[in-house]
Amino acid sequence: MNTNILLTTLPHTSNWSIQTAIIMSVCNLICIGIGRYAIQVRGLGPSIPILGLEGFGLPELLATTSLGHAVGAGTIIGLSTIGLI
Repeated sequence: MNTNILLTTLPHTSNWSIQTAIIMSVCNLICIGIGRYAIQVRGLGPSIPILGLEGFGLPELLATTSLGHAVGAGTIIGLSTIGLI
């Protein structure tokens, strides 16, 4: 297969910058905030005593930040596609 054809079909996304890091961090914080109240069965795994959140442990943190990264990647790709970043 001709690799030049494949290289021309790849979309151009923005390079890493402080702006993309802020967008990813904000998306993660939003998903953590939503997940704090949306997760119904909490506290089954190890807890995180540093955060001081009762019933919000490591499984909940990993789940919400995974969703946050998916939302953040979509946001960064979408904003770079329309030319805002």
